[in-house]
Amino acid sequence: MREVVIDTETTGLDSKGGHRIIEIGGVELVNHVTTGATFHRYIDPERDVDRGAFEVHGLSREFLANYPSFAEHADAFLEFIAQDDLIIHNAPFDIGFINMELGRIGRELISPERLIDTLQIARRRYPGAQASLDALCKRFEIDKSHREQHGALVDADLLALVYLELIGGRQPNLELASDPTTVRRDRIETTMINRPVRVYEVTNNELAAHAALIERITDPIWKRD
Repeated sequence: MREVVIDTETTGLDSKGGHRIIEIGGVELVNHVTTGATFHRYIDPERDVDRGAFEVHGLSREFLANYPSFAEHADAFLEFIAQDDLIIHNAPFDIGFINMELGRIGRELISPERLIDTLQIARRRYPGAQASLDALCKRFEIDKSHREQHGALVDADLLALVYLELIGGRQPNLELASDPTTVRRDRIETTMINRPVRVYEVTNNELAAHAALIERITDPIWKRD
């Protein structure tokens, strides 16, 4: 089973208000184990970066102007994610931007059915607790000392580790762990096997032994009036 962990950085918070993707990162998982295969691109947003967003990721308009637009990265990105499930923290935010970019260039949008939202999993598992990526890394004691600022590939790599902890750790040898329904539905699917009825016939010797036993019983209740 293949899954892809995705993270993006953007020029601002509103994909419907003209903001764009400026960085996208992806990490491949096969049977809930990272394979080392990754996807990473910087993207020219063709617009300015909000100051608040710049303070989070440190990517300026001047730096990004040296890179291709999303349209030029689209084929490589779609090839990397293929038709596999996408693991995203706060999926509506990232997929809103990704589908906005895909729609701008006339490409097919990504179906919500492919998404596994680690934010929702964390909130169900730890009600009332902080569920940010930073908080979950702290909870699971995941080292993020190499992360000076938010970055799409760095965050996707951290999220892959968080996701594996949320679903119970690395279990590549267990068939249960490779079933995505156990992640989405929090239940185990079972299969009932109907076995043929086995008939055991009573032998004549057994019948005779039973009759002799009955005769030895004094005043049996089934012979009373």
